[in-house]
Amino acid sequence: MEDNTLHIQESQSKYKYNELFATDRHEFNEISYQDLMQQRIINVLLICSNYDAFMLEDDGRINEKIFLEYTSKNLRYPPQFTQASSSEKAFELLEKKKFDLVITMLNVGKIDAFEMAKKVKKRYADIPIVVLTHFSREVTIKLADEDLSSIDYVFCWLGNPSLLLAIIKLIEDKMNAEFDVEHKGVQAILLVEDSVRYYSSYLPTIYKAIFEQTNELMTEGLNEHRKTLRMRARPKILLAKTYDDAEALYHKYKNNLLGVISDITYYREGVKDKEAGIKLAQMIRNEGSQIPVLLQSSDDWDEQIMEELGVTFINKYSKTLLLELKHYIKENYGFGDFVFRDPVKNVEVDRANNLHSLQVKIARVDGKCLMYHVSNNHFSRWLKARALFSLADVFARKSTSDFDDNIEEIRSYLIDTIANYRKTKGRGIIASHIDEYAIFTRLGDGQLGGKARGLAFIDSFINKYKMMFKWDDAMITIPRTVVLTTDLFDEFMEDNNMYDTVLSDLPDEEVLEKFSSAPTPKRMKKFIMEIAEAIRSPLAVRSSSLLEDSHYQPFAGVYSTYMIPNNHHDDRIRFFQLEQAIKSVYASVFYKESKAYIAATSNVIDEEKMAVVIQEVSGRSYGNRFYPAISGVARSVNFYPIEPEKYEDGIANIAFGLGKTIVEGGISMRFCPKYPQKVLQLSIPELALTNSQKEFYALDLDPEKFHSSVDETVNLHKIRIKAAENDKALKFVASTFDYHDQIIRDGI
Repeated sequence: MEDNTLHIQESQSKYKYNELFATDRHEFNEISYQDLMQQRIINVLLICSNYDAFMLEDDGRINEKIFLEYTSKNLRYPPQFTQASSSEKAFELLEKKKFDLVITMLNVGKIDAFEMAKKVKKRYADIPIVVLTHFSREVTIKLADEDLSSIDYVFCWLGNPSLLLAIIKLIEDKMNAEFDVEHKGVQAILLVEDSVRYYSSYLPTIYKAIFEQTNELMTEGLNEHRKTLRMRARPKILLAKTYDDAEALYHKYKNNLLGVISDITYYREGVKDKEAGIKLAQMIRNEGSQIPVLLQSSDDWDEQIMEELGVTFINKYSKTLLLELKHYIKENYGFGDFVFRDPVKNVEVDRANNLHSLQVKIARVDGKCLMYHVSNNHFSRWLKARALFSLADVFARKSTSDFDDNIEEIRSYLIDTIANYRKTKGRGIIASHIDEYAIFTRLGDGQLGGKARGLAFIDSFINKYKMMFKWDDAMITIPRTVVLTTDLFDEFMEDNNMYDTVLSDLPDEEVLEKFSSAPTPKRMKKFIMEIAEAIRSPLAVRSSSLLEDSHYQPFAGVYSTYMIPNNHHDDRIRFFQLEQAIKSVYASVFYKESKAYIAATSNVIDEEKMAVVIQEVSGRSYGNRFYPAISGVARSVNFYPIEPEKYEDGIANIAFGLGKTIVEGGISMRFCPKYPQKVLQLSIPELALTNSQKEFYALDLDPEKFHSSVDETVNLHKIRIKAAENDKALKFVASTFDYHDQIIRDGI
């Protein structure tokens, strides 16, 4: 009844907008495509550590993405995740509740995921089991030696949270393909790939392209009935790992295949065939089919062979593999934005690709264009396509007569309503807009990256366990943090066609120059200006790549961090310096040392996406320099414990001034948090004098000192401790050696 009431109210609103608008929402609920996607993943058991659960679910916004996909199909309940941190807890949950999918993280040397999968399959044969593993040589060897008969799929975790969505959709597509494709004519794409490493990269890319293509079809002048029909009938992906499976799927669904994306080397009739993909393409062409076929291989193939077959070829070792795949999908399926049109000339005047962009563009477009879209309720339709139902309903209830047909009032109402909605949506642990009360804010629609994800996890941990004011006279919090997500990096790279240039063997200085001089996309410029206007204290601009904080291949310290004083009275100068710092971090991805490290760890540089963490620097200003009284690094494992310390007690290093002292291996204070009074360095005066910090780092507050440089310390000063003798901070952390009494006294 609730849904029916909503549809009736929307229909009445549309009548107010335009009497000629004849589409009835009730038609939408009666279409036969309701029968599609009957078998769904509703309950997912996630077997992993607490941090892995946060990384896979909260940071990736998996529930949000699945909600978008499901509600647009009129499916009421998106999948729900239940976490188990051990095998015992997993079996306990399986006995109590029905699960449709089990996803387990593979932790080498700890929990045997394969043995557990066998036990689960033996007792619950119908539940699909997926193993997620981090990419490493050790894992590859382990997979080659294991019996995978109890596991439906093994996926390689590359730091992309969209992979979890792709896994669920792949399994749902497999469950529903026979009815939906064969009996309802839904289209499908056949992916033939036996490499865990590669299909784990391909599937999120292909699914993203399909969803964007579907959105475009729903925004190009189609009515609501056609929109819903197309959304529920989105193409499915069918994954085959052998020639025999691919051939069977092709013959079963060939009348409804959009195309085939295939590797070239994989098993055929039980034997590894180096030309299996070629033979599959030949079989397809021999049947007279001209469907698009994309072949990809780690070997180079004669272009003439590909031309004779009428197929496209991509080399797997291409540094822009996923980019080329994305462009291939673009050419075949397309993408969708909200298109602003001149109602008289019927030509495009502008476009918006997300809600933020829509808000900006509404403020700019001509009044006649805006009235045309409002009168035809185009905004409400576009919002519903993206599952923004509450906002769409607010717009649908309003008519032009409510504003006496005053287009400027309508414009203001639309902008204000979208802004208020975005603010409301952003409330919580991770805000989506700059707010004076927000500790952690993400700007953009992409991913956070490893460093930002870790900060978000710590922030959630502090809030969850009420640690902020747990101790008197101390507040526990992370610094105020804003993250520019990875989609802004993609936009910057693609708008400026940077990949072809920076992937060549250029000196670091030339790479930096090209990034510094490249135009900043409009959306990114607006974000940077918002940050510059809202924050006026010193800022640290840090990298937060997808590969950072990897379990087996840590990228910590590979990319650059820049600090800016951010204290100039002119917003334009502060904006420019922040903009240059961000571009400099982007550029550091393509420095020779970074590219060499990526190659050494067998990663593809096109998979590396850079988010940027912008943080307020902790500390105070002392004259023309800025630094904290204490900075430090804490580790959960102490590899060199000194009695009575144990390795699990952890270890901390703290220093006066900025933490660069510790990161660079300078002299710092080492102690175990469990035994803070037992410090070897202070055990006798001689050791204390020898192993005490002599120098510290501080940020130069002169705004003229910062400029784009390969050297990230361009505006940091290394200063003798004695120079800070008159600074108030030193008295809290320093002691004085009494020469006459040969003892060390607290204070200065």
